Amino acid sequence: MIKDITIGQYVPGDSFIHKLDPRVKILISLIYIVDLFIVNSFKGYIFIVVFTLISILVSKVQFTYIYKGLRPIFILVLITAILNIFMTGGANPPLFKWKFLVVYREGLIMAAFMALRLVFLIIGTSLLTLTTSPIELTDGIEKLLKPASRIGVPSHELAMMMTIALRFIPTLLEETDKIMKAQMARGADFETGNLVNRAKSMVPLLVPLFISAFRRADELALAMEARCYRGGEKRTRMKQLKLKFRDFSAMMITAAFCFLVIWSR
Repeated sequence: MIKDITIGQYVPGDSFIHKLDPRVKILISLIYIVDLFIVNSFKGYIFIVVFTLISILVSKVQFTYIYKGLRPIFILVLITAILNIFMTGGANPPLFKWKFLVVYREGLIMAAFMALRLVFLIIGTSLLTLTTSPIELTDGIEKLLKPASRIGVPSHELAMMMTIALRFIPTLLEETDKIMKAQMARGADFETGNLVNRAKSMVPLLVPLFISAFRRADELALAMEARCYRGGEKRTRMKQLKLKFRDFSAMMITAAFCFLVIWSR
């Protein structure tokens, strides 16, 4: 289950989406997330599905990566859908009623919307990290935050922190998996018992995981200091970000997609 989380992983490739400017990919991802929250009909989700499938096919990312990224959130999606089914009221007569459990048509629609929203949110964010290297992601975020640096916002430092956090998600998950296997070899049980017992059995993982995380952070800081890292001040780049025709084409396609989602409302 831990290895199935794909957020933060990067899959090298030479697809159209891989070659896009990281700033464009970040903006497209933000527009995609906003569209997920403004869509309010199944007609709008048809455009979401088509856009998502085309993006996955063009990126040449295997569907197994997308499926592996969705598996860990299945329980979260299920719980969210159940809560929306039984906690959303409606103006029409209930479809089902048993004691304190009441199901309305509006509740079923809301549950479907929330489930789809979570699923496509994970797919969109995973697709961004799967097709963008950490270095490109850092440069893209820093460039987008550059105007805010005029009012004292440390754009480079913020971009570096966000990218390091994303980059170390797979590393920490791999470390967690190693610790779990080591403790299971010593007789620890993480898979049997009820939900409370399984949660308690995860507590012994926290201490070695935190120690490992702090050790890695200290090693990273020492490595950056040894290389005379001084942040974004007067920093040069081997590859300069330049917008090309494919970047403008991708933004035009995304603008058309956004228009269709708004029209569906």
